[in-house]
Amino acid sequence: QAPKKAKKKIEGGSNVFSMFEQTQIQEFKEAFTIMDQNRDGFIDKADLRDTFAALGRLNVKNEELEDMVKEAPGPINFTVFLTMFGEKLKGTDPEETLLNAFKIFDPEGKGHIKADYIKEMLMTQADRFSQEEIKQMFAAFPPDVSGNLDYKNLCYVITHGEEKD
Repeated sequence: QAPKKAKKKIEGGSNVFSMFEQTQIQEFKEAFTIMDQNRDGFIDKADLRDTFAALGRLNVKNEELEDMVKEAPGPINFTVFLTMFGEKLKGTDPEETLLNAFKIFDPEGKGHIKADYIKEMLMTQADRFSQEEIKQMFAAFPPDVSGNLDYKNLCYVITHGEEKD
């Protein structure tokens, strides 16, 4: 009988890497790299401030950034980052996870985002969408008359496969 192939781990020792599929680890690595604005291998307050600025949120309070950094047991390298996500995602359902991702683009908590804004973000950040993918998304989830995308409904349909009443 052939030996089972070991899953390739990115970094040694820590079992946090066994919590995620290889593709998920790669996505977290991309997110970490985007957030590590100064490329020093750690995410600190300055990196978080710059990340928020890149997302259009310019006046983030220092206390808010400090609270985020304090959630980590120490300096936030990739292993710590992954561990923190593992703890946050434990027990959350896919809909809640998706909603939390969209809420980053909706700091006022309106439940919708400007379609033009989300289109620009999807086409310019991380795993970029093509024009065709954007077209497909808006065909399936057209913005309302004001040009807003109802992401709560989008998350519901993605995770439950049907329209809410």
